[in-house]
Amino acid sequence: MKKAFYLLVIALLPLSLFAQEGETINGVVLNDANDAPLENVNIVNLNQVIGTTSDKEGKFALRAAVNDTLYFSYLGFKSIRVRVTNDWMKFGEVKIKMTELGIALEQVVVRPVELTGYVEVDAKLIPIYDDYRYRIAGLGGGYEGGQSQPGAVSKVLSSIFNPADFLYNVFGKRPKQMRKLRKMKEDDQIRNLLQSKFDRETLMAVLQLEENDIDEILGNCNYSKGFIQTANDLQILDAISDCYEQYRVLARDKKGKG
Repeated sequence: MKKAFYLLVIALLPLSLFAQEGETINGVVLNDANDAPLENVNIVNLNQVIGTTSDKEGKFALRAAVNDTLYFSYLGFKSIRVRVTNDWMKFGEVKIKMTELGIALEQVVVRPVELTGYVEVDAKLIPIYDDYRYRIAGLGGGYEGGQSQPGAVSKVLSSIFNPADFLYNVFGKRPKQMRKLRKMKEDDQIRNLLQSKFDRETLMAVLQLEENDIDEILGNCNYSKGFIQTANDLQILDAISDCYEQYRVLARDKKGKG
């Protein structure tokens, strides 16, 4: 009797897992102003942390379950979230319309470096990126401690081993978001998407963080302001991930000592 029960459980397990993951849904993304199809719209399932893009006809296919939330983002258009419903599953392809934004570009003044031809003088004129990364054995990643100066390394160490443990407050209380962080790193489609983005929108949507939260996390992991301001979203994702892995090492060591 027990053997028959176990066999029944094993037989039903794949069906249960499939029900949790859902099925492939289809849709088409259009410009709300003229119903023109939008190509290369980025679509991310925020619940399952998988992504895709629309084709030249605006069509896309993505695995989803009822009540999953899909996040649509496209340069020059307002990002939107759409919840997957039973009707979507039942009737098939759904039209998603995105609204175009008016983009006002601020005037940017570019000051070229004017060289004199004298090496001694020109060497002082050329700007140098002077942030340094410090590696600490056993922690795996590096720390960007700012300009090279006396006390820079000790500043990094004091931040890492702060008794207040800022990293615990950030990561220890967000287990779901941290699981999504790992999924984002594993999905090639999402990584390709983040590599061309600098607005942090997709990161904030998936990880349920505000932009200032991201800045604070990286700041407390000793990434420079220059890196935080200029890195693309994929670099930011990898930086947060490295910081989280270092937190796990510290948390494990702290637990072992306790």
